[in-house]
Amino acid sequence: MKMIVGLGNIGPQYDGTRHNMGFMVIDQIAKDYQLSFKHTSKMEAMTASGIINGEKVLLVKPTTFMNESGRSVKPLMDYYDVPVEDLIIVHDDMDLPIGKIRLKAKGSAAGHNGLKSLINHLGTQGFHRVKVGIDHPGNSNVVDYVLGKFKADQQDGLQDNITQAENAVEDWITGMPFGQLMNKYN
Repeated sequence: MKMIVGLGNIGPQYDGTRHNMGFMVIDQIAKDYQLSFKHTSKMEAMTASGIINGEKVLLVKPTTFMNESGRSVKPLMDYYDVPVEDLIIVHDDMDLPIGKIRLKAKGSAAGHNGLKSLINHLGTQGFHRVKVGIDHPGNSNVVDYVLGKFKADQQDGLQDNITQAENAVEDWITGMPFGQLMNKYN
């Protein structure tokens, strides 16, 4: 089983915010493959399971706040016996422009609190990521920026982000080696 986790904050006040880019990608995948989410309160997550490109998958949206994502993901990995190499995290990245994604095989949290939580709970930095660009706020307040909604003139790039990230996840599901994925999408 492949586990695809989108990072975000739960609740209608966070819908469409930059920090919820991971949720947006996961929602698009679920829509395109007609997978329905159910709330798994014990695991603190919304999950949808099914088959994508012949592989069993579990889509995950933690219902913890972003900064506690690891608290949800680790128990799900244990329950479904998912090794870290079958986990991919989709998250926002303000060091990338809107319309750009970057895949990363492993690494530090780079200041992203959702990734910090995952690293802490999983005990490793060695998990795959799809980093989805949301632009940098410049001198503006970072918290206000990531919790803000995309502007109207960013919508085309936003849809490009979602499509590229979904394509990368689909290629990963089919077993394309991660090095090849990085060459293709980076």
